Amino acid sequence: MAEPSRIWTHIDFNLDGKQAGNLHVPHSVDLSAYAMIQIPIICIRNGEGPTALLTAGNHGDEYEGQIALRKLAQALRPEALRGRVIIIPSLNYPAAAAGRRVSPVDEGNLNRVFPGRANGNVTEMIAHYVDSVLFPMADVVIDVHSGGRSLDYAHTALAQRVTDAAQGAALRTLLTTFGAPHSVLTTGSGGGGATTLYAAATRRGIPALTTELGSGATLDPAGLEIAEQGVRRVLRHYGIAPDLACEPAPPTQLLTSLGPRHAIYAPCAGMMEPLAKVGEHVRAGQAALRLYSIDDPLAEPLSLHFSADGIVSCRRFPTLCARGDGLFHLAAPIDAD
Repeated sequence: MAEPSRIWTHIDFNLDGKQAGNLHVPHSVDLSAYAMIQIPIICIRNGEGPTALLTAGNHGDEYEGQIALRKLAQALRPEALRGRVIIIPSLNYPAAAAGRRVSPVDEGNLNRVFPGRANGNVTEMIAHYVDSVLFPMADVVIDVHSGGRSLDYAHTALAQRVTDAAQGAALRTLLTTFGAPHSVLTTGSGGGGATTLYAAATRRGIPALTTELGSGATLDPAGLEIAEQGVRRVLRHYGIAPDLACEPAPPTQLLTSLGPRHAIYAPCAGMMEPLAKVGEHVRAGQAALRLYSIDDPLAEPLSLHFSADGIVSCRRFPTLCARGDGLFHLAAPIDAD
């Protein structure tokens, strides 16, 4: 029998209206034996209907989603809904408060521990609550991400590849409804694989997507707009907020991730001079970057090249690189049918 979550909330998910409260995560420390980490959560409900679970701040240094969901929570009115919207704008609250990718409490990367553990560390408990309590309520899940401090990303929505044809069609519909400029179908091999939030939701049969909408741990206005409009379109599409104002979905380019085998990693430490931009079409053999030695100013820079044709989905944001850092990742167009 599955262990119940240790996280609790005063929110009544079956109550109509707009409620704001906290998820209380037990965290016993030296100077506070019965402390709770409090994660803000909003539940907006009006009668029976589908439920959308919307999260951001899974990584704390990614801001487009955290702001977009706060604005949405303020704008939504219960009487305009037919169903329920659950919003957690800073899911990994310790990381968000610290402006870090991972939690300062336990160094946990929330998007690498799903389905989590009921009696694990703080990060694992958060994942377990989402997986065991919130996913069973949800009919659609959106987890908004950006590149954070380490990545410059093309504006992208991503969904997991699945073998079930009906589920695959639902995921493609979700991607086209959200309407990011790029939509990537991925196995997750370049990141967290099955341990990410959206992969865990997909595993339960829930249409779920994630995004990459900014870079450099700052706010990208274009990425913020994509997040705001994409989430609004999804709420309209599912009939949860049928009259919610939003722009029509622009065309999206459907891509597949080429994964780590066609990514470029730093073979040594150095300073990177990128020679390609995110979203750029590149060819196999094309120069991707020059890597300059820190210790020997007269040394010729090391030139690294792309190993396949594709579109640059992301590149490293900081100039300074360590051995093994991911520098460039590629995606390739696929048929839309």
